[in-house]
Amino acid sequence: MALHFKYDQARRTFVEWAQNEIAVVPDFHKRILFSDEAHFWLNGYVNKQNCRIWSEANPQVYVETPLHPEKLTVWCALWAGGFLLQKR
Repeated sequence: MALHFKYDQARRTFVEWAQNEIAVVPDFHKRILFSDEAHFWLNGYVNKQNCRIWSEANPQVYVETPLHPEKLTVWCALWAGGFLLQKR
């Protein structure tokens, strides 16, 4: 998959910024924090944004679901000192 030009420019800008920071603060790379979060629905719902389910048949099943299903949100961060984990 080809990357769009604007993303390539953003990456170059970030690398230049990071190189400048490393020149000033030698352990700068140890201060970078990568984080993400995920939502897990307890009623079996699958987040279609991250998963595609293909079928040849068109399902005609009606399933009643609550307006606000219960879910578990997990947030995690990774950095040079280890990782942080939070469940909500």
